[in-house]
Amino acid sequence: MRRDYSNHKNGTTTVKVACAVCFWLFSFVWLYAFQADVLAVSQHILSDGATHYNRSLGAIFITLALYLLQLVVSLILRQSKRSYALTYLPSMLFLALISDFNFDDHLDYSLGDWKWLIPLVLLLWGACVWLSKQLLTFENQNNVNNAYFSRDVWQNVLILLVMVLFVTFSTNTNAVFHFQAHAETSLLHGDDDEALHVGAKSLETNASLTMLRAFALSRKGEMGEHLFEYALEGKSTDLLPLKDSQSRLLLLPADSIYKHLGGRPKRPIDVWQYLNAVERDSFATRAVADYVLCGFLMDKNLKAFAHALPRYYEISDSVSLPRHYQEAMVMYRSIQGDTVIARQDSLVYDQWVAIRDLKKQIPDKSARRLRALERHRGSYFYYYLYK
Repeated sequence: MRRDYSNHKNGTTTVKVACAVCFWLFSFVWLYAFQADVLAVSQHILSDGATHYNRSLGAIFITLALYLLQLVVSLILRQSKRSYALTYLPSMLFLALISDFNFDDHLDYSLGDWKWLIPLVLLLWGACVWLSKQLLTFENQNNVNNAYFSRDVWQNVLILLVMVLFVTFSTNTNAVFHFQAHAETSLLHGDDDEALHVGAKSLETNASLTMLRAFALSRKGEMGEHLFEYALEGKSTDLLPLKDSQSRLLLLPADSIYKHLGGRPKRPIDVWQYLNAVERDSFATRAVADYVLCGFLMDKNLKAFAHALPRYYEISDSVSLPRHYQEAMVMYRSIQGDTVIARQDSLVYDQWVAIRDLKKQIPDKSARRLRALERHRGSYFYYYLYK
């Protein structure tokens, strides 16, 4: 009898160790690799910027706290080894909850769908716990296999896998929100390249992400060269988090952008009032030039762009303009009928003619847009004609 008890105890220990290892691995990787930026934004908003989230320490301490919660639950429920993984449900539920913070347009916290999801999950969990205890009498205590490939171990691993899928699919999967959170975190650490890399190939974007990409490119001095290579949303008024702008910052201080351009506005003004003010008061940095020119291009105001360009860049055959400025000038001159000058930049002009003439070659609008996306995405021509 003592031997049977010892084997049963060893089998239970094996199940507990296997469950703990699976939980620690998933929780740490999930928090460290996939949710760190979202948690950083959430902590910043909830603490009004008073505290900052640390990726490594956060993953360790949150996982430890959730594991301690599981130990308390296991002491209360005293589940059999065949359904021991059920004791991890409260921890997994809390992990899902903190991974899915919901904020409204004013950055106020809201439970969202969790108002009804939490009670429902707990109700289902309670039913499973009760059912497992009813089936306890059918458990053969003498049929023990304490190996890590036993039926009991894999049965518990399967239960944990269901919980992992629940956490994965119930949390914030908004790609643009993750892009923005990661971009702001990268900019905060001075990593402009990483901020530009995140979501670079995706067509999903918003005005805030456009603002962040413009800021990162401006710090690298490449705004006029690469801005329209990204999917953009919004107009010039969204380039800064000012009055009448759809852009908003989650983590990055607005002063970081204002300092880069020349100074913080003293009162609520829109983007063009701000840019004009810093130039008028001689506070403008070199970066303001690209904000002005790219602002006109985002608004598709080629005439204003063409008139403003000589204020900031020398227009001559010996000076090469940034790529998007070249494209805009070729397009403007062509539209104005000045094709002789436009053709001087032959490669750019040929690309403009190719995308312009797609309308004659492909009557169907959807098919034409797809062809333009495949061949001309990343050019200002594509943005002007198809955005």
